[in-house]
Amino acid sequence: MSDDVMEIVSHIDKKYYEGKTILVTGGAGFIGSWICEALLALDSRIICIDNFSSGQTSNIAHLQSHPNFKLVEWDVSEPFDVDEPVDYVFHLASRAGPFEFSHFPIEIIRSNTIGTMNALEIAHKYHAKFLFTSTSETYGDPTVFPTPETYHGNVNAIGPRGCYDEAKRCGEALCMAYLNQKNVDVRIARIFNTYGPRIRADGIYGRVIPRFIDQTLRKQPITIFGDGSQTRCFCYVTDTVTGLLRLAAYDGCTGEVVNIGGTNEMTILELAKLIKDVIGSHGEYEFSAMPKDDPRRRLPDTRKAENMLGWMPRVDVKTGIQKLMLEFS
Repeated sequence: MSDDVMEIVSHIDKKYYEGKTILVTGGAGFIGSWICEALLALDSRIICIDNFSSGQTSNIAHLQSHPNFKLVEWDVSEPFDVDEPVDYVFHLASRAGPFEFSHFPIEIIRSNTIGTMNALEIAHKYHAKFLFTSTSETYGDPTVFPTPETYHGNVNAIGPRGCYDEAKRCGEALCMAYLNQKNVDVRIARIFNTYGPRIRADGIYGRVIPRFIDQTLRKQPITIFGDGSQTRCFCYVTDTVTGLLRLAAYDGCTGEVVNIGGTNEMTILELAKLIKDVIGSHGEYEFSAMPKDDPRRRLPDTRKAENMLGWMPRVDVKTGIQKLMLEFS
């Protein structure tokens, strides 16, 4: 068991998951594969569904020989059944990279609407707890900071990010509809920027931290949108997964929406400088135009997670970057 997996399970009471059967959609993705691995370490049985549109076989290759891991290659936006009782459904299946929005908008909408309904039907059929991984994107370009779960959002439905923003908002509405009409035990996590091992740095899938690391190590200019003054809060994957596992299991969380994210707000330029410092580089920056509707600030209010789940991020960004860099060595 890796140190990162040990870190996750050390903060989860095994009684919630030991001996349970759990469906994880998008289980070969970045966060999904970590959830699968942590749950196996907690002695759960995993049914992992993924169509590998953005998930990677390498993320779960080390899990496939485990006797409690089952992989089903399937698109969740098509009807499906697991044909056996499950205790939890973790619905993570969706492309999520901002540069995928213009390439795969229909697929993104389908996985978060039709796919969410299909996954909710599984939870309803087997009386399972249901965790929907929503996103800070539901807030759009917010006007309240730190942004609480009660903020209703400032979203451009017909903009380039609308396929993801509005599909996730619809997914949240579907969760509440299934709670109110069919009494499904739903919980909603709004995840802010997460990074760590297995996050992709390549092509349109690449996220900002691995992309900056990759560019710096290759002695290429770091590409920054705008002047780099836009802010984000970054959360290391072990912290995010710990929060998700607690939210899915804890009593008293039915119907709750909870922000899961880092609280150390930093500009993108500060992030680039930090990565250069960690690597020991003196490379250049390359500035380009801001993408349309790119939020200027992201800062979650995590008091609800602290009070309800006893959760807060533990890994500082510098330490997380150092851990992620091991994948590039």
